[in-house]
Amino acid sequence: MFLQEMDWHPVILSVRVAIIATIIVTCLGVPLTRFMARKEFYGKDVLEAAITLPMVLPPSVVGYGLLMLIGKKGLLGRYLADMGVTLVFTWYAAVIAATVVAFPLMYQSAKAAFMSVDLDFEKAARTLGASEARIFFTVTLPLAWPGILAGLVLTFARALGEFGATLMVAGNIPGLTQTIPTAIYFAVESGKDVLARTLVVIITIFSFCVIFWVNRWAKKQKY
Repeated sequence: MFLQEMDWHPVILSVRVAIIATIIVTCLGVPLTRFMARKEFYGKDVLEAAITLPMVLPPSVVGYGLLMLIGKKGLLGRYLADMGVTLVFTWYAAVIAATVVAFPLMYQSAKAAFMSVDLDFEKAARTLGASEARIFFTVTLPLAWPGILAGLVLTFARALGEFGATLMVAGNIPGLTQTIPTAIYFAVESGKDVLARTLVVIITIFSFCVIFWVNRWAKKQKY
């Protein structure tokens, strides 16, 4: 009876945000990581430090930095406001926060995967006349895929559970920007222990099932 009356919007929004953030991180992170793993250039260490910085900073600090960027008076936000576009306190801001916070996890996992690929396979493909794009999709990517998949799982799980940065830029607006983590926090603050426990069980089971399925799938690929 309680589950039927419960507001499922935080669950639906959290899953949607996690999926979109994972797609964005994958599309941007995999090519960038492959480039960083194969190229040496001046300032590479600085760029890598900037990419992984959100992983070690408190989420509230990351959220504040995003406010300074996409807020109405932010570096980018003021120009968006002139065009009638507002990102803060919308679910789009939740996607941005989840993407920024989860990106370093994909980067670190994918980088290790690309570094483990034997360069002789790529050299052999070049010798046979394969283009760089074909080498990437037929040689490098399949060999690095297990590590990239691990990064996908970590990215999804991190995006699903993001709290601090999301609260800073998206807020906690029921029916609009409230995700599972923010709903749990404010349920506890309001003394709604049953709701908090229910949401904790839901996000735990969901995350466990995703990780369990991926681990089983990865194990099958070895045999």
